[in-house]
Amino acid sequence: MMYQLSTAAGVLHHIGPSGVLVRLLSCVMPSSHKDSSNQYWNASASLSAPTGVTFITGKVDCVQHADGRSTVKLQDSDVQVSGSLVLDATGHSRRLVQYDKKFDPGYQGAYGIIAEVDDHPFDIDTMLFMDWRDDHLTDLPEVKARNDKLPTFLYAMPFSKNKIFLEETSLVARPAVDFPDLKERLEARMKWLGIKVKSIEEEEYCLIPMGGVLPKHPQRVLGIGGTAGMVHPSTGFMVSRMLGVAPTIADAIVDQLAKPTDKATATGAVAPPTTESEAAAMAAGVWRSAWPVERLRQRAFFCFGMDVLLKLNLEETRNFFNAFFSLSDFHWHGFLSARLGFMQLISFGLSLFANSSNQARLDLLVKGLPGLLAMLLELAPTLGDYYGVKKELRQQRAADLAADSAAVAVPVAAAAAAAVGNSSSNGNGASS
Repeated sequence: MMYQLSTAAGVLHHIGPSGVLVRLLSCVMPSSHKDSSNQYWNASASLSAPTGVTFITGKVDCVQHADGRSTVKLQDSDVQVSGSLVLDATGHSRRLVQYDKKFDPGYQGAYGIIAEVDDHPFDIDTMLFMDWRDDHLTDLPEVKARNDKLPTFLYAMPFSKNKIFLEETSLVARPAVDFPDLKERLEARMKWLGIKVKSIEEEEYCLIPMGGVLPKHPQRVLGIGGTAGMVHPSTGFMVSRMLGVAPTIADAIVDQLAKPTDKATATGAVAPPTTESEAAAMAAGVWRSAWPVERLRQRAFFCFGMDVLLKLNLEETRNFFNAFFSLSDFHWHGFLSARLGFMQLISFGLSLFANSSNQARLDLLVKGLPGLLAMLLELAPTLGDYYGVKKELRQQRAADLAADSAAVAVPVAAAAAAAVGNSSSNGNGASS
């Protein structure tokens, strides 16, 4: 079974027993990671001058918080950077963000090459999305046995008849399929396809942690991307999620930084937070924007999906994707792009079950039950006041009522005191 994406027409061809045709959203992949990185840094440098941004090269050692300020210290340097908020976008290094539970993700592993070849059998305008076939392993019984247990698939994206990107990918495994194994499978596949490599332009070693627990939230250090657990737990995708959430987080940071100033003088002078409780409240506001309750529920469902995929062998994986790509575009596009809300994901799950073969349904029931129970445990806290916002509102209302009562009590007390004073004066006058 394999799936192909036509880059010209944006059509994903499902070539398998059912012969189904489905569509896939078009995607863009840079021909060179190095080139795209240089373009990014060149763009960053050109933006830094007019905006006054200073780029500092170095490795972060730690961050310390005190008196409403966060100070980042660099390794092998006396340089320190201080600010009201620190945003950690360092992926899965987990050096700054804190966890209160064991981080035990699944791993998507891939070995790939951009190569010059004599020839290849793929259409120039077609991207091969998922090729789960294992014919190339017939003469390699040990590798075939490993692949039956922990299946991998082929990505292929031709640039021309003599240049192509090829990648052997393990969708998710725990522990990860190691790189020598992935490389061996890719070389066996290329040999079977008759692809002779003349030279390798780039070599890719890819390892993506998927799922696992989220960092403690809220906390003083902000997170985005892999640091904040935003990798799709069932697919390893993140770009779509990042493009959507980055402006949201930026707006939340701007709003939170403005709060101390809102409390400042009428002149609008910039006023950074001066206490740890104030800074912590600001960070909590950003975390609520990064992970609203609906997104937390969505992620719990995706982790449930990952838990199922971790348990599927090659044949079960094929059956799963036969059902997956037979769903409506709305459902499978929405699942891959993380655009489905939680109730829509429930509908997705029921549709997937209904479209599965009897054997696939049995596999989902038997292998999905532990993950389903884990999902329900994850969902339970989201049914209440997850971030304590309602509690804060109640406390604020109580404080406002107390302040209003005090404001009313002062003039009343003053008036009463004045009345008593007048009465005393009149009384003295009468007696005299």
